[in-house]
Amino acid sequence: MSIVIAILLFGFMIFFHELGHFATAKWAGVKVNEFSIGMGPKIISKTFGETAYSIRLLPIGGFVAMEGEDDESQDERRFMAAPVWKRIIITSAGAIMNLILGFAVVFVLTCGQSLIGTTTVASFTENASSAEYLMPEDTILAVNGEKSGCDYDIVYSLIRDTDGVVSMDVLRGGEKIHLDKVVFDTQDLGGMQSIILDFSIYGEEPSFFGRISYAFRWTWSLVKLVWHSLGDIISGEFGISQLSGPIGVTESISDAVETTNYKSLLLILAVITVNLGVFNLLPLPALDGGRIAFMILEVFRGKPISQKVEGTIHAVGMTLLFLLMIIVAYNDIVRLVTGG
Repeated sequence: MSIVIAILLFGFMIFFHELGHFATAKWAGVKVNEFSIGMGPKIISKTFGETAYSIRLLPIGGFVAMEGEDDESQDERRFMAAPVWKRIIITSAGAIMNLILGFAVVFVLTCGQSLIGTTTVASFTENASSAEYLMPEDTILAVNGEKSGCDYDIVYSLIRDTDGVVSMDVLRGGEKIHLDKVVFDTQDLGGMQSIILDFSIYGEEPSFFGRISYAFRWTWSLVKLVWHSLGDIISGEFGISQLSGPIGVTESISDAVETTNYKSLLLILAVITVNLGVFNLLPLPALDGGRIAFMILEVFRGKPISQKVEGTIHAVGMTLLFLLMIIVAYNDIVRLVTGG
């Protein structure tokens, strides 16, 4: 049952993404031929009006098939007949919907907390290494050059550090101070060194609008976390073996369902849906960001790139993406079998 729930929740995130494309396409007057959740053979398909609504066998994605998006068409309501600014909105709407969903989930989490975190140091654990550098009432402004808009910014910046030595900008007694080397104890986590967080921060009781503000800052913190993680993969800090695909994501959601820790489940959902939003906006072939890049190029050229050329580039990108998905799926299965 937990796996079924996990698949349904993963499907909901995909549905929300595709709904963004679908709704904006309808708004722009573009003909939508099919709205599908899942990939592969159709399980269920019903046509209402001009659009077929389908559920397909493999719960690893979805799509909104618009007239003339990837092939030649003379239909007056084809995708390419829409102004470029409307096409950009349609193409980016899926990722934006994921980010909106992420914010909504984070806001729900925020509403479930009696207090929300600040960025001001309250106290230290016994024998805390950082107590030699930080002081109670210090307000942490930045860690390793990254601004700290909320407590999660501090946590995410610290857990990304590997040597236990960070720089910090703090506000102390009304004066901004730069601490060049703040030393933390570290621990080994599966072959990686991670900082031991040895101080706590103050919590405060927020107003309704304070919760909204905090949810925005927390969501932005997740966006930065995803972005930095992608950078770490490109730089080689993390390998492909550490990536997770739909199988790994489903396992994580399933584990959270089984523990009945719904706060953890909601946090996982927020991270995954924000991840989907950010990843889809990358300017890579076959992704929404890649299509947007071609549209921006069209604006500067004054005319679109040949659909045949663009289609070929996206097809190559899709092939490479599927190969990556196969590798990631293999890694997920190995982790499931070995318990790693």
